Amino acid sequence: MHEGHRERLKSRFLSEGLDNFNPHNVLELLLFYSIPRKDTNEIAHRLIERFGSLAGVFDASVEDLLQVEGITLHSACLIKMIIPMSRYYSADKFRRKVVLNSSKLCGDYLLARYLGYTDEMVSLISMDNQCRIISFDIIGEGDISSAGISTRKVIETVIRTKATSAVIAHNHPGGIALPSKEDIEATRNIIEALRVVGVYLLDHIILAGDDYVSLADSKEFQYLFNY
Repeated sequence: MHEGHRERLKSRFLSEGLDNFNPHNVLELLLFYSIPRKDTNEIAHRLIERFGSLAGVFDASVEDLLQVEGITLHSACLIKMIIPMSRYYSADKFRRKVVLNSSKLCGDYLLARYLGYTDEMVSLISMDNQCRIISFDIIGEGDISSAGISTRKVIETVIRTKATSAVIAHNHPGGIALPSKEDIEATRNIIEALRVVGVYLLDHIILAGDDYVSLADSKEFQYLFNY
């Protein structure tokens, strides 16, 4: 009975995609590949009940996943691969658009790179004088004004990558994409530090969920980037 159900669910996915699937059906299908002979429908329902949503399941820690009856380390690893693989896919696909010459292109690129991060991360996009990406680096964890995000790290990164321009970004997990006073002060300090080594900071982008704000496009803060 399970085998016939599995084949029907796979066929449905191949013909329709996942758009019309219920969350537990998505998990049920995924778990086919780590649990070959058990009823994964029941396990999928347990996961949704425990973590509240499909996103909640994917964001759960391995330790918490293992507390759910029927989930082994093999299944937990499979579940935890989904978000990093999606992020990797999005970033890899975006590499074909290597020129980030607008805040929209930068924002879309960064949304892909930050997919699934639940902690505050600060990143730097190093670019050449035609706004082509040289590298993307996570340069620290925590808010951008914290002691862990040193100006020295920014300088070291642009020197290593031989960048002539850069975009800095950080996220507000669970918050809104608006800058704080500390964000503005940190931006000003980074601009001045980069100016010394002949590198232009083109933007500071703040992300929250699927939203972002470009300081360079903001009437209130674009004066910072007027070189």
